[in-house]
Amino acid sequence: MRAFVTVGSTRFDALVQRALSDAVLDVLRTAGYSTVIVQCGNSDFDTGSYTQNGESWTRALEGGGAIEVWRFKASLDEEYKQADLVISHAGSGTILDVLRLQKPLIVVPNSTLLDDHQQELATALAGLGHVWAATVPSLPQTITTLDPSTLVPFPKFDGSRFRELLDEEMGFALET
Repeated sequence: MRAFVTVGSTRFDALVQRALSDAVLDVLRTAGYSTVIVQCGNSDFDTGSYTQNGESWTRALEGGGAIEVWRFKASLDEEYKQADLVISHAGSGTILDVLRLQKPLIVVPNSTLLDDHQQELATALAGLGHVWAATVPSLPQTITTLDPSTLVPFPKFDGSRFRELLDEEMGFALET
């Protein structure tokens, strides 16, 4: 199985370092994940035990499997589609992309951001049962206890709902 970790375009050193820690890699391996892909954005990580292959770094996992780390790609869609589990910062665009694909998602808010909007979003979506919310320290425990069958599927996009909201809030109807 394949786990994909993403921090988007932000710098989230704590999540990248935790995702690459023995504690997280051990629980992922125990849960059956043999491939771990980490999109690290502008975050720092220790490349010492990795082999650089062009724009990415790789390392074999103890007991089989591999880790691949890279900074950016033009699109993450293929990574989301191939992932059996996504672990992400709590960016709204990333969350929506993953939820629309009905992929299990652990959201880890970046508490260093000013207004803590990521925490609010993660808490709200976890409360609705669409994602699991974790902190950087609690990530191994969250992975250990997650049960994908408990997730509530995210509703399909309904463009008419947007039109209804505009009608209610703005007092006019959009022409179709």
